[in-house]
Amino acid sequence: MARLTLATPLDVRLLDKGLSVGEALAAFNAAHEQAGGIVSFLGKVRPDGGVKALELTHYEPLTHSGMAALAQSAQVRFGLDGVLAWHRVGVMRPGEAIVLVAAAARHRRDAFEGADYLMDHLKSAAWFWKREKRDDGWHWITPRERDHADLARWN
Repeated sequence: MARLTLATPLDVRLLDKGLSVGEALAAFNAAHEQAGGIVSFLGKVRPDGGVKALELTHYEPLTHSGMAALAQSAQVRFGLDGVLAWHRVGVMRPGEAIVLVAAAARHRRDAFEGADYLMDHLKSAAWFWKREKRDDGWHWITPRERDHADLARWN
């Protein structure tokens, strides 16, 4: 079996199939042996409100370059050794992974803040169109007030 290879220090990917969280985090950890802390976050499709599926669409040239710029911004702002930002696109079911971010830093607080910064931006200011399928059909999803407040704290 081939070992997963990461682009370092920034590994940004758009995935149209599932992602292997364990393999990704093991490779990220191995790539950042000098980090004092690695923080990761996995976002999954919630079954709340009778959600049967979540669909994310995007325009890849904008999405990938925007995610890469966001990863670089987090790296510089928090002095990160590395960033992993993987985001799924397409149709996902409840329980499936949507997004995986990880931040490696010399100090834990920088890693926590870096991962939090990445997620707040991916959740509220990203390049994805989201809709949920429920019993009564498809519904477009927009960021909530809380998502905007989370994003605003980084200004």
